[in-house]
Amino acid sequence: MRRNIARILSTIVFCATFIGAVQALRLFETRQPRSAQALRLAETGQPPSAQARRPNVLLIMADDLNNDLGTYGHPLVKTPNLDRLATRGVRFDRAYTQFPLCSPSRVSLLTGLRPDTTRIYELQTDFRTVLPDVVTLPQMFRRNEYVAARVGKIYHYGNPGQIGTSGLDDPASWEVFVNPRGIDKDEEGQLTNLTPSRQLGSALAYYASPAADEEHTDGKVATETIALLEKNKDRPFFIGAGFYRPHCPFIAPRKYFDLYPLDRIPAPAPLHESAAPPAAWFTTPPHWGISEQAQRESIRAYYASISFLDANVGRLLDALDRLGLTDNTIVVFLSDHGYQLGEHGQWMKQALFERSARAPMIIAGPGISSKGRSTSRVVEFLDLYPTLAALAGTRAPDGLHGRSLTPLLKDPNAKWDHPAITQVRRGPPAAQYMGYSIRTEKWRYTEWDKGKRGAELYNEAADPREDRNLAADPKHKKVVADMQRLLQRVIGQ
Repeated sequence: MRRNIARILSTIVFCATFIGAVQALRLFETRQPRSAQALRLAETGQPPSAQARRPNVLLIMADDLNNDLGTYGHPLVKTPNLDRLATRGVRFDRAYTQFPLCSPSRVSLLTGLRPDTTRIYELQTDFRTVLPDVVTLPQMFRRNEYVAARVGKIYHYGNPGQIGTSGLDDPASWEVFVNPRGIDKDEEGQLTNLTPSRQLGSALAYYASPAADEEHTDGKVATETIALLEKNKDRPFFIGAGFYRPHCPFIAPRKYFDLYPLDRIPAPAPLHESAAPPAAWFTTPPHWGISEQAQRESIRAYYASISFLDANVGRLLDALDRLGLTDNTIVVFLSDHGYQLGEHGQWMKQALFERSARAPMIIAGPGISSKGRSTSRVVEFLDLYPTLAALAGTRAPDGLHGRSLTPLLKDPNAKWDHPAITQVRRGPPAAQYMGYSIRTEKWRYTEWDKGKRGAELYNEAADPREDRNLAADPKHKKVVADMQRLLQRVIGQ
């Protein structure tokens, strides 16, 4: 009898203890911040495996790429894989960088803020010293339980000098990062350098390499990105694939040079007398004094580098198909800015002409209903951050300077009345000043040092080469005044 009573009492004590522990655990849980996964479970009543898979993001970035691509109508350049990507999404025909230089542009698009807010105007400053708490685009995805990883150049680092390092990367943006280094670094001694007085990262220099695609840095970017896709195919991911081509020096496997016989490469158009102010010019003297033959060799090498880049993009698209990820992966392809190939005697970037400010951008994947179409609406790289947040169903931080492009992804002809602003800095350290350019669908207006060092106005519909500066033409006085007001309104925001 006593033994039975003892057993009953022991059972009562155990049950009371267990119930108390459960209640305590529930009280503890109610006081803890819940993860995004837990919140989704609470909202839907279903475990994550039973809910719709969130879309992945693959951000593919080129370095110094202009719009000389097959899908953009170039008659010579061969880019079958970027052409294929364009059939899967929307091609933006008028997409503009905020600053035609690597670091300022990349920091702007990855923070969603204009350069006058990030204060990044050159290639040395870490943006975290200016904005230590800003939430970057990949960081936003990390906070929403995505795997965030990068291979190669997403944030800036010197090309080719810092290949194989992290350069000015942002550790807070990534869980995983890979810094490939390929045989092209070892081939720099074989370069034909047409501008030997310039640093290698800003020189017209080229080499047709005998090495295989996979041995080059860009080949390794593709290989490492594919490995990340394979490893994370069952988890939501944001992966950045940062390629180095077609940035100079133009090193690519020889077979890509063979696509472009030199006798088929036209020289840049003859120089026209221009009324653009001195501040407009980056390349002085014109063409840095190199011969027409050297100009054609540089263009050929640039095109070879584009086709090599395209082949590596194709490897990524093939991997998405093979892994069954294509239908649920948002693919964004863009460059950090455009690139001049001798127009007006100008080369590379750091100018406010169309060829420097405009760059390719293609968005494909789930949530995009206008596949295979293009839009001529003027958009900014700033618009990418809120667009990806909207497509992925995540909340973007407050205060972004861009607008979601989702209306244009549904209807490329949708009403869209937002201009693009591009800026660049000029002058020695003690006397620096800014140039700002505003682009609408018809006009480009540029002013230097608030107009004190000149202004430019081009009718892009009638004069796409920007040969005739109309800023001082009395017939266009009202257009100039309207563009000035619009520029000031956007800058003031």
